[in-house]
Amino acid sequence: MATPAVMIQGTGSNVGKSLIVAGLCRLFARRGLVVRPFKAQNMSNNAAAVSGGEIGRAQALQARAARAEPTVHMNPVLLKPESDRGAQLIVQGRLHGHLDARDFGTRRRALMPFVLGSFAKVCEGADLVIVEGAGSPAEINLRAGDIANMGFATEAGVPVVLVGDIDRGGVIASLVGTHAVLDEADRAMVRGFLVNKFRGDAALFSAGMTAIAERTGWRPLGLLPWLREASRLPAEDALDLDGTGRKPGGSFVVAAPVLPRIANFDDLDPLRLEDGISLILVPPGRPIPADADLIALPGSKATIADLSFLRDQGWDIDILAHVRRGRRVVGLCGGYQMLGRTIADPEGVEGAPGVVPGLGLLDIDTVLTGDKTVRPVEALHAETGYTVTAYEIHIGRSEGPDCVRAPFRIAGEREGAMSPDGLVMGTYLHGMFSADDFRRAFLAQASGGSFRTSLAYERSVEEALDRLAAHVGQHMDVDALLAIAQERTHETSA
Repeated sequence: MATPAVMIQGTGSNVGKSLIVAGLCRLFARRGLVVRPFKAQNMSNNAAAVSGGEIGRAQALQARAARAEPTVHMNPVLLKPESDRGAQLIVQGRLHGHLDARDFGTRRRALMPFVLGSFAKVCEGADLVIVEGAGSPAEINLRAGDIANMGFATEAGVPVVLVGDIDRGGVIASLVGTHAVLDEADRAMVRGFLVNKFRGDAALFSAGMTAIAERTGWRPLGLLPWLREASRLPAEDALDLDGTGRKPGGSFVVAAPVLPRIANFDDLDPLRLEDGISLILVPPGRPIPADADLIALPGSKATIADLSFLRDQGWDIDILAHVRRGRRVVGLCGGYQMLGRTIADPEGVEGAPGVVPGLGLLDIDTVLTGDKTVRPVEALHAETGYTVTAYEIHIGRSEGPDCVRAPFRIAGEREGAMSPDGLVMGTYLHGMFSADDFRRAFLAQASGGSFRTSLAYERSVEEALDRLAAHVGQHMDVDALLAIAQERTHETSA
């Protein structure tokens, strides 16, 4: 018998598929089912290190919601954009080279066996698998060789539920239009639809739900109201983060410049959620606020190109002035590399081979190599002795005199670097601010002892997942969804 599975596809990107899958995973896990998430192909620079490699951060969150150990098979194909036309290709957790946009249409056909093999492994021992699509099945120009939406659904025999986003407008047209452009076989895979992010009185859209059902023949499975608590969970897109900017009581200002290839920006989530912090994401064209108490340089998928962009924006001048005022800077991964004296790329990993000057705020030099470090770690904060559960995903190594003052130790080895005056710190560790004890100590030091925090970050994530599950259960016909999952037609083999 085929493992029950259902695929949540969307009429477009950012309609809320990831959070709906997370909510369903937690809901069915609380019912006692062995439930697991799956996404055949993800395009994101927000990744998580798991045993065996890396996957999209959203799938790691979904695994947490399902109370399951995350594995590389939950997201077998991960595309990490490095430019407007190219991406790093990760297959079953490991680097498989670089992919040009022109080549993806032909190369993705060769990826389907990896996708189906991983899906079969995820299905092993599961009572239910919740699959997330990517983008939209309405992109019929991409249907040939598709591995992310209907191509996967038909190959694996997984029925589909389609999600539309009413907040962006035109939800009736987007759902009915998707029905219109799908071919007959793909259209038959869709068993129902959801409308997400509704604000106001649900009764006012009852005629809209009826209109969609009549024009498509698909079953309405729910009208999901906007859920403010969802902003407490990691977002897929840095520019979609809710709760950034100046806020009442947020007297401690953290500024983070938004670079074109920003990566693992959820590192900043614990800072964003602190009541006393205003996290300001600085867009291109605007200066870094002069009153910032802390500047955070997030990770980057293209460090050299993003460093050039940073200089073009004049942000290097803002950062240097910030340090001259005696205020702190923290660099994470690619941001750490930017803080050093030089970044060398002798093998042309990021483009033409060469050496570029860094910001010169740390006495270190970075050499980019083809070898990629991907690993979860337990690190010791050298100053306080607090333990930090984190992960590394980076290319390159950084060495120099400031590494003597490394802020962390991993298995006794130094990790990171710090300037002699303690104002500038860099590390390859992602997720360090999730550790409450370390975050409190760091913020107390950065504020001169004036900042107090009470956020229990990991507990707040768990509470948000529980609220998301309750929200989905209240506003969606989950029993009908489970019945749809049980209609799965055939099993795949690893």
